[in-house]
Amino acid sequence: MRPIARLLLLSLSLPCLPSFAEPVAGLYEVREPVTSQQPADREQALQRALDTLVLRLSGDPAALRNPGLAELRKDPQQLISKYGYDDEALKVDFDPLSSERALSRAGISLWGANRPSILAWWLNESVDAASLVGDGQGSAAPLRAAAQRAGLPLRLPLADLPEQLVATADTLKASSPDALREISTRYGADALLAVDAHEEEGKWTAQWKLWLGDSREQGNAEGADAASLAEAVLWAVNQRLAPRFVAKPGAARGLSVQIEGADLARYAELDRLLEPFAAHLQSVSGNQLNYQLNASPEQLRAQLALGGLHELAAEAPAASAPAEGVATDPATPPAAPAAPRDPVLRFGW
Repeated sequence: MRPIARLLLLSLSLPCLPSFAEPVAGLYEVREPVTSQQPADREQALQRALDTLVLRLSGDPAALRNPGLAELRKDPQQLISKYGYDDEALKVDFDPLSSERALSRAGISLWGANRPSILAWWLNESVDAASLVGDGQGSAAPLRAAAQRAGLPLRLPLADLPEQLVATADTLKASSPDALREISTRYGADALLAVDAHEEEGKWTAQWKLWLGDSREQGNAEGADAASLAEAVLWAVNQRLAPRFVAKPGAARGLSVQIEGADLARYAELDRLLEPFAAHLQSVSGNQLNYQLNASPEQLRAQLALGGLHELAAEAPAASAPAEGVATDPATPPAAPAAPRDPVLRFGW
């Protein structure tokens, strides 16, 4: 983005601001378990790594049946910058640019690296006890690994005593997140994930709910152990969120966007929110910012909603009137109207 110099210099002096969406670290890095380092096992692991990347970027299991992906599976190394063995896994680094181009050519819709940050209130229940998963606990490791695999920026609470008293099973199963909102504000996340997980006779099941803005998603999941349950929940979250943010091939176009009610702090927020769309700040008028960017309207609306912006009604075009003193001839047909220009999308807080 190339903002006006005055705003750029001032924004650099701002204190740390709340983050709306954040880039996922290691989005193009995939680890696949292997049983050996034999060539046949390696090739199968590379193909599985490609499938994992496609799911991570598209959120669409149907994308794995795309005919174009079958061709890429024959030679996944054309998309790979490097790979190597790490313990009992093959670590694969995909080249972002080559991967995005190849998957887009195959007609697969892609979700960019800037994704909603998710605060997970995860309660593990067994016959004997219940435990809220907190940052730094051993029980957090499966959640972090599953979030990395699903391409989601996950945050976990401290799980201190005040939070344990609030984040009970009844709270996590409630239809509204109101009881969680106050204790969640300290973490500055975009979305809240409430998970009530149960272990019984060696089998794990969970009910989960996800709130992002005014929308709610929910579902059930099961797994043979805590790690597989975490993967089931977070892949489900990926697949529910992705349709709001994916860029369908050919859907992006040049858009004119007007932001109302901006101040210096909000300009810095917008700079981060609009970064995926190659946005250019065209002009500033009072508290109004005017941008040119490349996106689909649906994708732009979903992204700006992360920053608390809502769409405003389009400004009505000024009606043209005949010049003063010029008579009109009723027999003369009216001139054909000029072709309408693409409307300016308007947003504000």
